[in-house]
Amino acid sequence: MKMRETQRKGDIAVAQAVATFTKMGYEVALPLTESAAYDLLVDAEQNIYKVQVRFTSNGEVDLRRIHSNSKGYVVKKTKKNAYDWLYILIADGREYLIKKCLDSRRSVKPLEEYRILPASLFNENMAVEPQEKRLVKTDEASGIM
Repeated sequence: MKMRETQRKGDIAVAQAVATFTKMGYEVALPLTESAAYDLLVDAEQNIYKVQVRFTSNGEVDLRRIHSNSKGYVVKKTKKNAYDWLYILIADGREYLIKKCLDSRRSVKPLEEYRILPASLFNENMAVEPQEKRLVKTDEASGIM
């Protein structure tokens, strides 16, 4: 039961990361396999970034990759340049984005400077069109889409 709970929390974090990056106006893609060292690809700032997604209940984030196989648990340390950005979701809903690979660390406790604030999610020239739930640019002066 514990492993399934852990997977569910990871699924929730990935879903929230997709929603957050989409609200920021970025394109998001998911790898077809689970063997990649990253969970998402984000097309932002004229680059494609590999994003590792983590969930934590207590604020301390384990950066090792742990999975099971027929012989038990396998623990892998993060390799250099395995990902570009680290997205962290804390159980209370706070989100953090660290724009570097923390390959030399076993864990991290995100600082406030990396927090994604709700107001920063929407580009001020974007509006949500209710029927199709897609982001569209608006004319600033008239508000016309």
